[in-house]
Amino acid sequence: MGTALVYHEDMKEARLLWEDPECEIESPERLTTTLECLQQRGLEQRCLRLTAQEASEAELGLVHSSEYVALLRGTQALGTGELQVLSGQYDAIYFHPSTFHCARLAAGAGLQLVDAVLTGAVHNGLALVRPPGHHSQRAAANGFCVFNNVAIAAKHAQQKHGLHRILIVDWDVHHGQGVQYIFEDDPSVLYFSWHRYEHGRFWPYLRESDADAVGQGQGRGFTVNLPWNQVGMGNADYMAAFLHVLLPVAFEFDPELVLVAAGFDSAIGDPEGQMQATPECFAHLTQLLQVLAGGRVCAMLEGGYHLESLSQSVCMMVQALLGDPAPPLSGPMEPHHSALESIQSVRAAQAPHWTSLQQQSPAPILSPSTHSPEGRPLSLLPGGSELKTAAAPAAAALSSLLDQLCLWPTPPVRTAVALTSLGTGLVLPPDVLHEEGSAPQEETQAWARLHKVLAKDEALTALGKVLYLLDGILDGQMSNGIAAIPAPAAAATLDVAVRRGLSQGAQRLLCVAVGQLDRPSDLAEDGRNLWVNIRGKEATALSMFHVSVPLPETTGGFLNCVLALVLPLAYGFQPDLVLLALGPAHGLQDPQAALLAALLRVPAGSRVLALVDVRVHTTACRSPGPDAAWGGTPQPGPFLYGFPGGHAGPDVPERAAGATVEDAAGDRSRLSTVTWLLEISRVGGFIPPKQHYEPVPQESIVKHSPAHHCLRPLS
Repeated sequence: MGTALVYHEDMKEARLLWEDPECEIESPERLTTTLECLQQRGLEQRCLRLTAQEASEAELGLVHSSEYVALLRGTQALGTGELQVLSGQYDAIYFHPSTFHCARLAAGAGLQLVDAVLTGAVHNGLALVRPPGHHSQRAAANGFCVFNNVAIAAKHAQQKHGLHRILIVDWDVHHGQGVQYIFEDDPSVLYFSWHRYEHGRFWPYLRESDADAVGQGQGRGFTVNLPWNQVGMGNADYMAAFLHVLLPVAFEFDPELVLVAAGFDSAIGDPEGQMQATPECFAHLTQLLQVLAGGRVCAMLEGGYHLESLSQSVCMMVQALLGDPAPPLSGPMEPHHSALESIQSVRAAQAPHWTSLQQQSPAPILSPSTHSPEGRPLSLLPGGSELKTAAAPAAAALSSLLDQLCLWPTPPVRTAVALTSLGTGLVLPPDVLHEEGSAPQEETQAWARLHKVLAKDEALTALGKVLYLLDGILDGQMSNGIAAIPAPAAAATLDVAVRRGLSQGAQRLLCVAVGQLDRPSDLAEDGRNLWVNIRGKEATALSMFHVSVPLPETTGGFLNCVLALVLPLAYGFQPDLVLLALGPAHGLQDPQAALLAALLRVPAGSRVLALVDVRVHTTACRSPGPDAAWGGTPQPGPFLYGFPGGHAGPDVPERAAGATVEDAAGDRSRLSTVTWLLEISRVGGFIPPKQHYEPVPQESIVKHSPAHHCLRPLS
């Protein structure tokens, strides 16, 4: 399986035939420039190329009225003057004799992509299409949009493939009111949109674009609007929106498919959006979405009118879909005050509908330092500068950022595993390397002298493999690794790994230690390492670079802990290497550990080394598929949504027969941690009972927020 790219040359045919400054930005060059960039980067060649086919009129009828389809069919025979008159009857629309054909291809491309993903032909993909679709309504074209491509795709997935839970993520800078109207009373489709709103003063000027529009009837809570009330929103704002609004709700919803209305007018340089998010941000957003629905993500192009920004952003998204590491985000990771207000307003509006958004204490209060003497919020850029988007030429700013954009090459090995007992039958995916190498003996022994426990044969052997994997990741020979370490030597091995990583060139090393793994007291507080301990006795910030939080009792609580605390800390720190250590008494269920690893690889550019305290127990599992290593993700399901007290929820179907790794007692009772770290693209679905969600204790956020701006949305 791989990534599909769906396209057709004919979608370039429709173009504006008269003067119209409002509509002239929706041009064929949007596709040609983007496709050229994909080809120049070698990305198109790595995708499965599918030629788009027209959607049938019956398929268009899943969303649109027959009268509207007939009207559009008739435009093929109209002259320029008649087309201009008809276009004038709609808001921000132009018709061309080829519009009907192009729009049917655009809708059909989305259907082909959904079919390819849901039949297993590919894992994910992008439909590179125009005209866009998310503004189009049942019987009306609107905002350059003719047929609602993403809505048709969602209806198709429901009717043909029998899906019951579909997530639509709309990151276009305009509100996709067409999608909202179509699904506002449908609880089987969760629609999330962020959009430039400016308190209703930005197109489409709708009251129902605000945060308190949450859906109708049975669909209440399944429309999530996040309005941006000022321009200039950037990487930190978009990440905060995902971590504090979208992802908590999405995990609770547990989608079977993710559809992305991928508009890039929300990127830097675009004249419509006037936002500041850089292209690499969309790689991070895409990778975070791949953690959902077993990685089944179908993206469809919407807006984007600055050609260079559009093409670069699309390339970043496709690289993420292909599994390439995401480049580090540029700029300070401190959200705007206005963004925090918007995030808090949508959380408040949605809290009655989603347990994951409910607070245990009164609503968070913004820091008074971000208000003017009159009490009015200031519009601030990260670092405290007043917003002056219009003062800097967007094209020059974009060009400068693109010149600095760090494109991380894909290492020759995506995942390496160092296990001493692999030979008993665990079958690895084709792109996972069983690493048998070890650091030089003298070097390993030198590091082992730091701790007596490392002198024992088993611990020394494991340490040599850990050092070898660590060097491989830092040298760019592999993306990430998994190493088994003996329980008595877990803390000592982690200590050596941290020191080795810092000495070998890691500039910012994040250590996430789960279980009984204390931070070494003599580790330098120089800002190069951040230590996060999960399973501490209480929530506390022992220093700016040492935080601790108890392990929540339920998986819902664990997810919220990761999304509201661990990932914001990671993005604020911006590590170039993550050590994830599962030590003695770590308390995580195996798929929880896999999910934590999958999420941590996003801010770290995939450079994660997992150290697993492998005690003697059994693995009984199927061999993971070719896309199941660290490029995929665990599917939230019965194993992930654990009940208090350790009950794993309802029974699940027996897994397919496969290889086993047995302990001395022959126990085959559960999947091992290592297997779950490898098999992170399970297919399956489960709606977790909402009462099993456990909001992060407010004191956890408050104690850590003074030193970490990335936590401000919840402080």
